[in-house]
Amino acid sequence: MTTLVICIDRSGAIGRATNVPMPVAGWEAVRSLVTDAGLSDPEDASVNCLLESLRVARDLRDDREDAVVAVVSAESDTAVGADRSIAAQLDDLVDRYDPRAAIAVVDSAEDEQVLPIVESRMPVDSVDRVVVRQARDIESTYYLLKQFLADEQLRSTILVPFGVALLLLPALFYWFSPAEAVAGVAGLLGAALLYKGLAIDRFVAGMPERVREALYAGQVSIVTYVVAAGLALVGGFFGVLAASELGDPPRLVEAMEFTYTAIPWFAVAGVTAAVGRLLDELIRDEGIRTPYLNLPFVIGAVSLVVRGFAGYVLAQESVIDPFDPIGVGVTPVQRLAGFIVAGIVVSLVGVKLASDVGTETLEDVIDADRKTDRE
Repeated sequence: MTTLVICIDRSGAIGRATNVPMPVAGWEAVRSLVTDAGLSDPEDASVNCLLESLRVARDLRDDREDAVVAVVSAESDTAVGADRSIAAQLDDLVDRYDPRAAIAVVDSAEDEQVLPIVESRMPVDSVDRVVVRQARDIESTYYLLKQFLADEQLRSTILVPFGVALLLLPALFYWFSPAEAVAGVAGLLGAALLYKGLAIDRFVAGMPERVREALYAGQVSIVTYVVAAGLALVGGFFGVLAASELGDPPRLVEAMEFTYTAIPWFAVAGVTAAVGRLLDELIRDEGIRTPYLNLPFVIGAVSLVVRGFAGYVLAQESVIDPFDPIGVGVTPVQRLAGFIVAGIVVSLVGVKLASDVGTETLEDVIDADRKTDRE
């Protein structure tokens, strides 16, 4: 009596991939079908189902049992048509081999729906469900993680900040509230990712070399940069001092008072740094490039506009009195308009002077800087 080992393919993938008339029966025929199906689509789970059918038939033969391996595959796209084609193929196998029992090999829940059709024609002793050990998505994720862990730069960018954050989290939970601890860790991770994402680490790493080259080259801008940093610190100090003297006003008013007091110092610091770069251009005796000549005027114009808006807010809150040197009753709006007009005038003067004296465009400066970085 023959046991029929049937590989069931209700989706019809095997038949479409190989273009072989179904059913296919016999050891050599199914082995050839496995090769054709595997070459057509190596990722199809039906290939594993075919190999499992061969394995089951081999094991039965090793136990001295008469076993025949066969494959049935749907030949229609509709559910009813697929089931009827499989039923006809099963009838063909029954007429050919007159099996006493069958072992169904399936690889999906869809294939299992055909089992009642098989049972209506022969007894089913066993159902062998093939489960692929490594699904494609899981395997791809594994290899992506493996590649990620092998990349030293990615590890230092992602894993190190997260590791430090996880180490700090228990201590932060101990000393602070959960909300403050989570906020602190989130801020740390954000700062670390921005530090790498904005390439600040490269800028910091190259800073000593640039400073050394500037010192040896005798650039005036080194001194002016130091002076600008000092002026900015002084401006920040006076801004904080002025904001603290207001008592307990709204946060916006404090910010405006800080800006109103500190912005002149910041503007002078920016102009000082820009003048130092201009002096370096003059020392080179290569002409003054347009962007460097225009930069001090841009800083002055922006400072005027920002101070005007800060003064407008403070005047509305009666923190300062509108500037009225001739006693004509200047309103906060008029004061703001005066600062805006002054900023525009300064900017126009800078553009006119740069166009008359400057020798290069901003694109030329960017190209020169890129060339210097490559060298």
